[in-house]
Amino acid sequence: MSTLVQELDRYLSIRRSLGYDLSTSERVLRRFVAFAHGRKAKYITTDLFLAWQAEFGEANQRTWSARLGMVRQFALWLSGINPRNEVPPKALIPGRYRRARPYIYSEQEIVRIVEEAARLPSPNGIRALTFTTLFGLIAATGLRVSEAIALDNGDVDLEKGVLTVRRGKSNKARIVPLAQSATDRLAAYTRERDRLLGHASKPFFISDTGNRPDDCSARYNFASVCQRIGLRAPQKFHKHGRGPRIHDLRHTFAARTMVHWYRTGKDPEREMIKLSTYLGHTEPEHTYWYIEAVPELLELASNRATRALAEERGR
Repeated sequence: MSTLVQELDRYLSIRRSLGYDLSTSERVLRRFVAFAHGRKAKYITTDLFLAWQAEFGEANQRTWSARLGMVRQFALWLSGINPRNEVPPKALIPGRYRRARPYIYSEQEIVRIVEEAARLPSPNGIRALTFTTLFGLIAATGLRVSEAIALDNGDVDLEKGVLTVRRGKSNKARIVPLAQSATDRLAAYTRERDRLLGHASKPFFISDTGNRPDDCSARYNFASVCQRIGLRAPQKFHKHGRGPRIHDLRHTFAARTMVHWYRTGKDPEREMIKLSTYLGHTEPEHTYWYIEAVPELLELASNRATRALAEERGR
């Protein structure tokens, strides 16, 4: 085992102990370190990163800028241990983070996603059971993927109809109330899951092997379902391709909630604080962003502002 592999394990362990969510960083860094190990590289260098970029696969500049940031963070930590590790310059791949415009699913599309997930093949039926329930839960509550798959049995109170999200963004916990229909669906999942397993499960969501599914597995199965129903183009070699994402289920939940405010005459400013707390946003502007990102919301907000201004002038 190379020194870089050992140091990566230590680096991830220390950062997790500080409360960081490293699911994406770990996946990227393990691939980078595996590449370095194949090259018999003992230290990180700019040339090593560029060689990895050339062989890693196609991605846009924003994605590579993010990957560079992950490698730079690891290299900075390593350079404090051994200065022979080189920190690739930040300007190597310039990139400014821009939030992608969300894809807002129609109700029919969400139904098709959930129904198609129920047809996913598996030797024991758990794969289809888990992912149809997982996708439905995210659509119904706006949970992040990482929050949903991190749920344990004890976090799901079916009597009170609430979820306890213990590992939200920035390691913040929150309570998420459930509609009765969602509670009933989770109760049915629990019964069937334990029947198929033959025993109670600690993780709420499980894979075919009885273990908790990871982020990569959730995204892969979602992409597969979207390809089956035509929301993504079919891909060779089990690639995800491009198209609507599982995270857009969360965006859809937030956008539809806000549209409902405007259509029913609720005060968006008052309701926004509740939604920010429900979604686990660390800053209110993360919730306000939807108004600019979703054309229908922007139009409704503009119309409301125009009416309010006209009323004020008429006084």
